[in-house]
Amino acid sequence: MKNLLRHPTVFVLFGATAAFCTYTCMYAFRKGITAVTFEGMAYAGLSYKTWLIMAQVLGYALSKRLGVKVVSEVSAGRRAVYVLAFIAAAELALLGFALVPAPWNIPFLLLNGLPLGMVYGVVLGFLEGRRQTDALVAGLTASFIFASGFVKTVALTIRADWGVTEFWLPFVTGALFVGPLLLSVFALSNLPPPTEQDRAQRTVRPPMMQTDRRAFVRYFNPGLALLIAAYVLLTAFRDFRDNFGPEILKSVGNLSPALFTKTEAWVAVVLLVLMSLMTLVRDHWQAFRLINAVMILAMITLAVSTYAYEQGWLSAGNWYLALGIGLYAAYVPLNGLYFERLVAAFRYPSTVGFVVTLADYYGYLGSVGILLYKNFGQSDLSYLDFLRYGAYALAGCFVLLLGASYRSMAGRYTEQTPSRYATSTGDF
Repeated sequence: MKNLLRHPTVFVLFGATAAFCTYTCMYAFRKGITAVTFEGMAYAGLSYKTWLIMAQVLGYALSKRLGVKVVSEVSAGRRAVYVLAFIAAAELALLGFALVPAPWNIPFLLLNGLPLGMVYGVVLGFLEGRRQTDALVAGLTASFIFASGFVKTVALTIRADWGVTEFWLPFVTGALFVGPLLLSVFALSNLPPPTEQDRAQRTVRPPMMQTDRRAFVRYFNPGLALLIAAYVLLTAFRDFRDNFGPEILKSVGNLSPALFTKTEAWVAVVLLVLMSLMTLVRDHWQAFRLINAVMILAMITLAVSTYAYEQGWLSAGNWYLALGIGLYAAYVPLNGLYFERLVAAFRYPSTVGFVVTLADYYGYLGSVGILLYKNFGQSDLSYLDFLRYGAYALAGCFVLLLGASYRSMAGRYTEQTPSRYATSTGDF
């Protein structure tokens, strides 16, 4: 197996497939809850499902904060064990959710999200720092576009065909993916380490301790802070569309179990092709500039498709699809490729998993904030209208923040040589 994986094409296909399958399986332990609506259940003025989503997302955000340290410091030989341990803990939390009556089972969704938020950064560690990283990460990120819709379809089908209750559905959905998860993680653990050529072209990716993380943030600010602000808005909007997809599509009379897989599969295919083409761009700074341009076009797609839907030029299903393409064309690069090329262009020894996890921490806190704002600040707005107005707000703010971030990064790249790194002390 090791000799076979030395062939570049075999390595990319094997690695991308293993990463795709691993993260698709992880979604089965997280997104089963979003497939059901818990109609008629409310506590303290909030729907029961909103409580569940907020608890899970808050756990996910706290997980990202823990992951800033854990993901940055984990050694290569321990990654597979960490992934399996995190997901096992999440499934046990879903069992607790099924056994404990509502509303006392809400905290189990926080416990479910708490370990899962670190899975992505650890999986990314298997893939980063290689000449083929763009294609590998494209396979990984395609999974969370496809997987969300796929898991909703599986969960809704299980409920319809097996008669599983809404409370047991998340646990049963996750249990179905245990076998595929074990095979996928085993495949990932068999990937050979980066070669000398990889390290020469993409720089070394050592574990990052406290002082290393602090130095990275100081070196790339204020551009990094502006980018994370944009990412917070993007993550919150993406999460809202994902978590309340059934309610949004049901309000326009367009809800069927297969619809989610159909729309997200198309989004995944478009983005997989687009991101894989980045491997053709050898110059890291030019690739970085191109990624920024793609994200700007993504936001234009978001705004234009929403306007077309409002004018009756797009059906609700096609608008939902176009929103997905626009959202993920910006979200996917920021989950790996953007930082992979940034680190390679500056030749800054670091791990992409650290900075992605850091951005995710603030992003999911923003997602909780949007849920609170929707339910207490805009409670009269339907999920559909909130999504429409949010599309315009996100597109405008994201473009402004991304443009300012790029100018800061470009100034840093022009003015300083890659070997001049900031130094500092303290924990981040």
